[in-house]
Amino acid sequence: MIERVRAVLVTTDDTMLVIRRTRPGIPEYWVLPGGGVEPSDESREAALHREIHEEIAGKADIVRLLHTMETDDERQLFYLARIATWSFDDRTGPEFSAEGRGEYALEEVPLTLEALDGIDLKPEEIAHVLREAVGAGSLGVEASL
Repeated sequence: MIERVRAVLVTTDDTMLVIRRTRPGIPEYWVLPGGGVEPSDESREAALHREIHEEIAGKADIVRLLHTMETDDERQLFYLARIATWSFDDRTGPEFSAEGRGEYALEEVPLTLEALDGIDLKPEEIAHVLREAVGAGSLGVEASL
């Protein structure tokens, strides 16, 4: 089974870092930073730290596991994390130089229902989880720190 880890990266300004994907012939969409767990990763959390470093040259404090999605062949784990520093210019992930992968643009999105409704966050299930948590005031990043 393939395992992937992704992070809801909450900034000190209570925004969330997302990656806007633009690919030829596909409507633009947004994803959370993260990627595949590799055999060399010591843990899922270590994989998430590696992915955050590769994708945005950032360091995050993982707060907790927020949500898990599972199909027959893939498991995605979504973590809630705080991030204070990042640099999209210093990213090192191999996906950024691959031909035909389209554009990756890092954006900060306010953690509000209005802002979440204004982007096409994929997968839809995590977008729904985030909307519910934000709407209920139960994301809980402040209480967990």
